[in-house]
Amino acid sequence: MTLCRCPFRAFVIGALILSTPRAVALGQLPSEIRVLTYNIRHGEGMDGKVDLDRIAAVIRDARPDLVALEEVDQGTQRTKHVDQPAELARLTGMQSVFGHNIDFQGGGYGTAVLCRLPIQSQENHKLKSFYKGTKDHPEQRGVQLIGLGSGKVTMAFLCTHLDYRQDDSERFASVGTIDELADKYSNLPIILAGDLNALPDSRVIAELDKSWRRAVTNDLLTFPADAPKRLIDYVYFRPVDGWEIVEARVIEEPTASDHRPLLVVARRKP
Repeated sequence: MTLCRCPFRAFVIGALILSTPRAVALGQLPSEIRVLTYNIRHGEGMDGKVDLDRIAAVIRDARPDLVALEEVDQGTQRTKHVDQPAELARLTGMQSVFGHNIDFQGGGYGTAVLCRLPIQSQENHKLKSFYKGTKDHPEQRGVQLIGLGSGKVTMAFLCTHLDYRQDDSERFASVGTIDELADKYSNLPIILAGDLNALPDSRVIAELDKSWRRAVTNDLLTFPADAPKRLIDYVYFRPVDGWEIVEARVIEEPTASDHRPLLVVARRKP
């Protein structure tokens, strides 16, 4: 879904927002992690209304430790200059980290991570755009890399939103970049979540399946929200044999966004 235009930049560090006094400081990360991925379409629902309260209610009800959000506005005109990551942090009692990928309408647009676990590091990397300078007007994509742990990084979380076009060349190249970033923490548990805009039988998903544990079965349909017909939102884990999938389900929310949220609960193996 193309929303705006932006020249490609190779790399940017996102801003860390600790916007709630309820941010958790754990001595040790839990062995069981609840992960939610949700494309929120800047808070605009299937009814055309922008309503962050109902997005936040969905998140609170799921009780996640980590949330990957896609299509998030920060201070843009169309969403009345609201800092959506900060506001969702306030409404959910979590920390927020914004991944600014595009300058848009006086603010920013990209992804965001909500987190109930201690954050040690955060980065936002721009993904290579194959459509720069073309009539197709690229929507710059990125991947957030969050280091989690108390005192030192003991787990990594990646949040991304890949290109939507029928030609999957950019998505396929993005998988290579994601793998390279994940390799920085190859000795640690790693979670990847987001809107990958790829169907289960695509070469993009086949490539990810080579080195990641996919938590999502093909029958978990996430788009469009009012009558889901496609699975394009995913949660993955590394190492492949280091996790047990406890639960994976699509939350039945047909209105708050044009995607349904996907919840995965996984337990690290000893």
